[in-house]
Amino acid sequence: MRKQLLAVLAAAALTATAVPAYASPAKSAVNWGACPADVASPGLQCASLEVPLDYRHPGGKKISLEISRLPSSDPAKRRGVLLFNPGGPGEAGLAFPLTWARIGAPASLLAEYDLIGFDPRGVDHSTPVSCDLAPEQFAFTPKYAHNREEVVQAAAAAKQVAQRCAASASAAILPYVTTANTARDMDLIRAALGEQKISYFGLSYGTYLGGVYASLFPDRTDRVVLDSVVGPTGVDITTSRRFAEGMQDRFPDFAKWAAVRNSTYGLGGTPAEVTANFFKLADKLDQHPASGIDGSLFRLGTHSLIYQTLTFPRLAQAWQALLNDQPAPGLLPPATGKEQSERATMLSVVCGDNAWPRQISTYQRNVVADRAAYPMVGGATANVWPCAAWPYPPQEPAVQFSDQGPSNLLLVQNLRDPATPLSGALETREAFGNRARMVTVDQGGHGVGLPYLNGCGFNALTDYLVHGTRPEADKFCGAEANAARSLTPQQQQAASEIAEQLRQY
Repeated sequence: MRKQLLAVLAAAALTATAVPAYASPAKSAVNWGACPADVASPGLQCASLEVPLDYRHPGGKKISLEISRLPSSDPAKRRGVLLFNPGGPGEAGLAFPLTWARIGAPASLLAEYDLIGFDPRGVDHSTPVSCDLAPEQFAFTPKYAHNREEVVQAAAAAKQVAQRCAASASAAILPYVTTANTARDMDLIRAALGEQKISYFGLSYGTYLGGVYASLFPDRTDRVVLDSVVGPTGVDITTSRRFAEGMQDRFPDFAKWAAVRNSTYGLGGTPAEVTANFFKLADKLDQHPASGIDGSLFRLGTHSLIYQTLTFPRLAQAWQALLNDQPAPGLLPPATGKEQSERATMLSVVCGDNAWPRQISTYQRNVVADRAAYPMVGGATANVWPCAAWPYPPQEPAVQFSDQGPSNLLLVQNLRDPATPLSGALETREAFGNRARMVTVDQGGHGVGLPYLNGCGFNALTDYLVHGTRPEADKFCGAEANAARSLTPQQQQAASEIAEQLRQY
């Protein structure tokens, strides 16, 4: 009977009809228990679910999903469940509900919902995948290419990564680790929890995942918040090139910040001088790498540390060390021990959702164009990814966003986002039409849903999740003074965890 129920649920998840083809269980079928040791925390519960590897064959091979729950603080006021995805693709999500609650989520929201996290298929405590990559192959973005030959070199390195994935023990799973299948997994989570609908909060890539879910299962969505919005085509070649656009949008914020603190860090007395020092350091490290950091890693490390203003001091200290020929260990993200499953999942999703150009000449042209338009990191973000040599064609066409469905999506977006720039968010907003409203915030950084940044932006998303109050029309939030100095120690720790998590990608 259990197998028959799973087959029915999986078939419904694949067809994604507007009206559910089955009745959800009358109550949760999930057996909650202790979480894995590395995410265990008071109040957080975990469980495992079984889902089909291939939704076209729901009776075939199964994989596991690990999910988490922070129960409503007041069951009498509980409205439903709020499912989270913190981004990636390939980011672990079990601990995220508790981290977000600790950062300052309002008490009314914690009463309104059970907060649900999960490690997506392929990641960490769910059935993990691995490409058996060497540490030097973990980089998310290719090396910065200064000329055509360096694009050829990047293509060779990308091909080696793709070949290692194809030869790994996970090779048979990789083609099915996609955004559409992850969205189908989300619907089985919903059904297992006994919910007719789910609310959703997605960050970064999680906005695309949420958009796909809302497109496949429109009538199973309740209140959907998409924070720091990826374009409607997902993490494809256009999105990779937009990282360079985001860097150029955001870097002036750091340059102004550092110039005011020139007496402390010595990075330049004006924003122009700080910017000049960026290129000076990049050129210097291209010629003479220091402590394993070359010009390419310096560029990309700088990019990752401008995601959050909270990490500006760490970036300034790293620059200061490099200018004085000293090691700068804080420039690159620390090892987490999850790199194999995270990177293999990222590659499977990015390369499996969309077909990428396979001709080296395409990337050579893109590198020339983006080095000129976005000189800080354009030579890297336009370079060759392993998707150019990925051995598995997409299993299905990419999910198309449209304006057909309930009007229950709220997009929140910073003006100067280094990872998901405004241009992509505007395209997603247009694709969803009247289904969506968008709140644009005059601030830099990756993430609006952090209460210490901009009260107008944060309140817009929490008002919607708690009260269902969504702006009648698109809204603009003006700049506000950064309030990070007022964080409690618990909020500071949670903010640091989120900042580190976001900069991985």
